[in-house]
Amino acid sequence: MSGAARMIRNIMTLGIWTLVSRGAGLARDLMMANYLGAGAVADAFNVAFSLPNMFRRFFAEGAFNQAFVPIYAKKLEAGEDAETFAQDAFAGLSAILLALVLIGTVAMPFLVWAMASGFVGDARFDLAVTYGRITFCYIFFISLFAMLAGVLNAHGRFAEAGFVPVLMNLVFIAAMWLAAVAGWDMGLTLAWTVPITGVAQLAFTWAAAARIGFVPRLRMPHLTPDLKRLLITAGPAMLAGGVVQVNLLVSRQVASGTEGAISWLVYADRLYQLPLGVVAIAVGTVLLPELSRRLRAGDAAGGQDAFNRGTEFALVLTLPSAMGLMVLSHPIIEVLYQRGAFGAVDTANTALALAIYAAGLPAFVLQKVMQPLYFAREDTRSPFRYAVWSMVTNAVLAVGLMPFIGFAAAALATTLSAWLMVGQLWWGARRMGPEAQFDDRLMSRLPLVLMACGAMVLVVWAGALLLQPWLQAAGWRYPALAVLVGLGIAAYFGSGFALKAFRWSELKGLRRQR
Repeated sequence: MSGAARMIRNIMTLGIWTLVSRGAGLARDLMMANYLGAGAVADAFNVAFSLPNMFRRFFAEGAFNQAFVPIYAKKLEAGEDAETFAQDAFAGLSAILLALVLIGTVAMPFLVWAMASGFVGDARFDLAVTYGRITFCYIFFISLFAMLAGVLNAHGRFAEAGFVPVLMNLVFIAAMWLAAVAGWDMGLTLAWTVPITGVAQLAFTWAAAARIGFVPRLRMPHLTPDLKRLLITAGPAMLAGGVVQVNLLVSRQVASGTEGAISWLVYADRLYQLPLGVVAIAVGTVLLPELSRRLRAGDAAGGQDAFNRGTEFALVLTLPSAMGLMVLSHPIIEVLYQRGAFGAVDTANTALALAIYAAGLPAFVLQKVMQPLYFAREDTRSPFRYAVWSMVTNAVLAVGLMPFIGFAAAALATTLSAWLMVGQLWWGARRMGPEAQFDDRLMSRLPLVLMACGAMVLVVWAGALLLQPWLQAAGWRYPALAVLVGLGIAAYFGSGFALKAFRWSELKGLRRQR
């Protein structure tokens, strides 16, 4: 099997599990919208749950893994003592996380104020502090899971780590069902479910790592030369991760002044995160160790092929997803969410946020595809500089546009700053070797993919007009939406194969190689 085919196979494996996870996450959010709507409890829980997730992306999935995976993968490729390095990294990360949990739990009122100062003076603030003190320990478990997932990914084991988010969402769904049956407080039930899911995720991944021979040992950390190298490399990535989280803070602050706005953004985020997680996160996760190994072996041609096929695969799936979400944002939100405590005003505002986020979806995906070019070279400084400019742009746009377009300023600023980040990553990659250059195949197929997307947009726009009565009729809403989505998929792939934007022979060849 060729390196590119193996990489695409791994992307598909991880993408399928991510799709299942995001589907379960959507079901989780639909239940939350039904039970809580977009009111005070929903806003408070969403802020409380975002705090450990924010620090997780900062420390583990962001800075730590972006520095850890390339070094670990290169040690595996060279036959060096990769396990000792991983044990040292696990011990060091555990110590940092334990200190962070203690500090964050005590400082929870300040953290809630920093995330959503608009809560001050109403019931949402006290609820968010209470929920936050329960949920914050989740960062310890989920960050250690992220590091073990990096070990598994470097060994080419993507399915095990890919399943774990599914487990989290299933636990949430079961907890909400039990709370509804038993009459428990739904907000507190959701809060206590967070650390329970963290323990379950870490335990599952720990067992998976043990099966490949890596059993983490809890011990005092030692500052070895390799760990010092890791920390030096991770430093700029931590700052870059902090910049990304500042963007999140700005969005939450802009939205916190309007009750329900944080929940509208969260519900919209769930839907555009579906293709983002399935494509971008899968491509970025697989591409980083692949490029690291190619660079270690001096295989520039293989690195270029891996980068271009990963980019091509990502755009073939992302561009139609983005355009489809923009055109169908209102019927999608209306059919999926509008029931129980979630009303028509919530639908309109969530659909607006979804359409704006969807316009930035290709940018979010390209970031995940292009950042491994830097991280595989252990260059975390350049992405940090680019992220700072994106942060400044995001803050200026969000705050500046808020008086004119309200909470939507947060979504629009996020989208525009994401495109700025892509432009900077592309500009900076010009100085790299041939493995960072777009090849002729990608450049010739991209216009054809866009033409196929145009055909899809026309079909779904006309289909939405024809199916409008059924989209609003009880009992027919889900079938009508399914027909509409099916029409869009058929139009895109039908025109794509006709235009030769992608070829059936390549898909059949990939299936045989699997």
